[in-house]
Amino acid sequence: MANVTRKYLIAGNWKMNKTASEGAELVQEINLALGKQTDVGVAVCPPFTALENCARSLEDSNIQLGAQNMYPKSEGAYTGEVSPVMLRSLFCTFVILGHSERREYFEEDDAFINEKVLAALQSSLKPILCVGETLEQREAGQTMEVVKKQLAGGLEGVKADHADNIVIAYEPVWAIGTGKTATPEMAQEVHKMIRDELVAFYGETAAEKIRILYGGSMKPENASELMDQADIDGGLIGGASLKAKSFIELVEIARAK
Repeated sequence: MANVTRKYLIAGNWKMNKTASEGAELVQEINLALGKQTDVGVAVCPPFTALENCARSLEDSNIQLGAQNMYPKSEGAYTGEVSPVMLRSLFCTFVILGHSERREYFEEDDAFINEKVLAALQSSLKPILCVGETLEQREAGQTMEVVKKQLAGGLEGVKADHADNIVIAYEPVWAIGTGKTATPEMAQEVHKMIRDELVAFYGETAAEKIRILYGGSMKPENASELMDQADIDGGLIGGASLKAKSFIELVEIARAK
């Protein structure tokens, strides 16, 4: 169960799904069920094109809006990119950074992801920093080494007084969209190591405030067991966030903890 100083967070990463109107429809349905509750943090992260519509649907709601990526400069000649300032103007609270798909398909490295983390914090956005190993790395026994490197690289230069605004998501790459899930014990082992690293970076008080989400195919069937683990503070939800029913169910499971 999450530490009393941390409120569970269930964040939906829609990836490249939903048009602006479909997104608004999905958000309205989720908002109807969850917009008033405050027991659990809830966030939706639509594609850029749906952000404005979703923001309108979430006026006066406790559900927060997040983006799936951003460029680390506030403006300039960066064709096709979106700045932290633009995200703030749409009332985004969170931004997902360093997702394994960004690392793999767009070759983003720790240094570039770190630039984004620092830029996000500077613009009062809360980064959800993703870390995780591939199947090859897990089978080679490199999980801890890989995750530690990504964590240290992504948080380079981030001070302890920003701890409240940082979220970490552990996403074993081999469990994303594959239907495979780390067992609760496997996930907890990595979450505990991440917490220990955060204690080493920031001290215990600050580290205890940082939420560590599990991001490897969490769904209603396995969420309860995963969230029973001491250092799993919620989920970064992929497929199950695209249907109101399953996403609402995940939040209800967290509320019952």
